[in-house]
Amino acid sequence: MIKAMNQFFIKCFLISFSFLAVGYPLWVVLHTVNWALNATLLSNLFPAFGIVAFTLLWLHAISGVFEPWLRRQIDFDKFVHVTSLIILASIILHPLLLLVETGFSFSKIFLHYEAKYIWFAIIGWFLLITYDIGKVLKKYNFFSRHWNKILVVSTVGFILTFFHSLNLGSDLQAGPLRTIWIFYGVTAILATIYTYGIRRLRKNYPDSTAIK
Repeated sequence: MIKAMNQFFIKCFLISFSFLAVGYPLWVVLHTVNWALNATLLSNLFPAFGIVAFTLLWLHAISGVFEPWLRRQIDFDKFVHVTSLIILASIILHPLLLLVETGFSFSKIFLHYEAKYIWFAIIGWFLLITYDIGKVLKKYNFFSRHWNKILVVSTVGFILTFFHSLNLGSDLQAGPLRTIWIFYGVTAILATIYTYGIRRLRKNYPDSTAIK
């Protein structure tokens, strides 16, 4: 009974934490927007999808550190599957809305934003999309054998999008959201180092003093 209650409260905490991690930045960006069915609609929606994609990717990065524990608390594979679909939709819609708004003119985008960080976004986008391509093709031996490498590649894409958003996001140049974004970026990088570096080294080179 006590164990069931503990699991219930843990699930409630995890759900609340996830909604807060995504919802608060989204609210900061959207609550000051004047919504109308006119030319401003696309420019208002455009950053929202970037926020959703980035914050969910951050949850993925952080959850990798706690994956063994999380698997005992929630349906971890379902969480990854559902959020991955939302991320995929968001990383498609985020640049697509910008392209539609600019009349599919890359020159306008490069004139309006700093080129270096646009390239960060483009490269990051292709690295992120490798996850979804690899997931579809995972039934093939090549992709299943290299799945962990695909995860690392997509994580590098996430880090590139962090620098892209931090430097170009109009809502991220000052205020509490910039601080939160830096926190997300730094913790995601540390989580990546642990998940794909330290933890794997510990598995490959266990403590020599351990009882065998």
